[in-house]
Amino acid sequence: MTASSSPIPLDQLRQRAKAYIDSQQWPGAQAVLETILQHAPGDLASTLQLSDVLFRQGQLQASTWPLLQALRRLPRDAPLIASLVQHLIARGEILAARSCLDLLAQAPDPPPGLWTTQANLRFMTGEVGEALTLIENAVRAGADSPAERQLHAMLLQFNGRMDDACSVLEGCLHRWPHFGDAAAVLADLRKQRPDANRLPQLQEQLARLPDPPTDAAATFTRAEFEYALFKTMDDLGRHDEAWQALARCNVLMRQLNPYRAPAEEAVTDALVDMPLDRLSTGEPGGFEDPTPIFIVGMPRSGTTLLERILSSHSMVTSAGEITDFWRQLHWVADVVPDRSASLSQIARQSHGIDYRQLGLRYLKQTQWRAQGRPYYVDKLPGNIQMVAFIRRALPHAPILHMVRDPMDTCFSNFKAMFGNASAYSYDLAALAHYYRQYTRLVRHWHQALPGAMLDISYSDLVQDPAATARRVLAHCGLEVEEACLRPERNAAPVATRSSPQVRESIHTRGLGQWRHYAKQLEPLRQSLGAESITSGS
Repeated sequence: MTASSSPIPLDQLRQRAKAYIDSQQWPGAQAVLETILQHAPGDLASTLQLSDVLFRQGQLQASTWPLLQALRRLPRDAPLIASLVQHLIARGEILAARSCLDLLAQAPDPPPGLWTTQANLRFMTGEVGEALTLIENAVRAGADSPAERQLHAMLLQFNGRMDDACSVLEGCLHRWPHFGDAAAVLADLRKQRPDANRLPQLQEQLARLPDPPTDAAATFTRAEFEYALFKTMDDLGRHDEAWQALARCNVLMRQLNPYRAPAEEAVTDALVDMPLDRLSTGEPGGFEDPTPIFIVGMPRSGTTLLERILSSHSMVTSAGEITDFWRQLHWVADVVPDRSASLSQIARQSHGIDYRQLGLRYLKQTQWRAQGRPYYVDKLPGNIQMVAFIRRALPHAPILHMVRDPMDTCFSNFKAMFGNASAYSYDLAALAHYYRQYTRLVRHWHQALPGAMLDISYSDLVQDPAATARRVLAHCGLEVEEACLRPERNAAPVATRSSPQVRESIHTRGLGQWRHYAKQLEPLRQSLGAESITSGS
């Protein structure tokens, strides 16, 4: 039926749907949008709205179907297709998202903004090399905002072009001296030396920033400059001054990102209380290659180094830090994702999940990342919460758990400046609490699911890499290859904070770094006490 033969003009229906959405009357909005799509099935804007409305009502699976149906009749509208890609990624439909991106790539003579949009979206799908090509096209076409330049530098960094990334960031700070992102990342990219550092510029810029900051944006900017000051002072061995800068940075970040201890504890409680007798490990088999290898643990525990060692093997590639298993778990459970509450809900209804469907959906959406090799590494520290679900859905997939000294791990988190994420990392008491939840969960997995994951000691890995690599490879069913002991030669992209460090040869400099700040970290050490992880494997 055409718009002209519709009892109510489509424009009026769209206005009515907007009114319902603005007033958060979701059932009414759903009914009107479904009527619109009956008359105009190619209306992608209304399709996206319908998906959002269903999502708002807690219907994750239902919110996916309109998006997949829209693939049959995409308009020649790049911004709408880009929005569709974002919706598909949020619902775990990576293959469909990539097909839309392939269509966007065919746009003739795209403006700089479309190149940038595609770069951001390819980065969201984990295609870091492709994202770099796209942002370079954008820059050549005239893209020149601070955010675009920062994206360019970040993608250069992740692709191993450190000198080029530094040049872009230095250019940013020359033009925009107040650009905190550039200052923080530039300090991270290379070791600051007495004869080569930006200490005077950092101190001058900090003196110009409002103190106290006037709003959230100013607070974040000041925190970034304080972080850059800390990193510079730390590299120069001026530890007392470095700590003062780090403490100021983290006070600011705590204001923006308060840690919610009860919510974190509730997630751990729910996972520990799951009826694991109903999650018994299934029989391996029935899944076609390639096979994922999961790396889990605390952030900053050495997971990236382990991933680089593994992905240096001729039969293994890296999928990067992907959230696909988490997304597919939520989809199969039909629970709208949330930072904490959704996982607690899934744990409570874990007996009703179709684990074979979960495994198949995960493999369908990720196996392309193997690039023709029989194994691919899914390295996401937070998947430590997923161990029981992975074991049930993918019984053939190895899970490697990276274990690092508690003080080294916690201090590395405290000094990491993760941005507006990882709220636990900006306060010593919060760090201790978060780490205790982690160790409680790990001990539970080892006791309730013996052999579910293999513990790998970070200190063993860096002090005796040959023996540790042999153990890891054997666990994964792989033969030893010399390349695994030279991960710095691995040219694949690394989209993590650790990307500068893992392009160096294996070293032991990360052991005991917290001792430079032993006095300041004494409350953390006392809070952790004898906290440790006892492996059951």
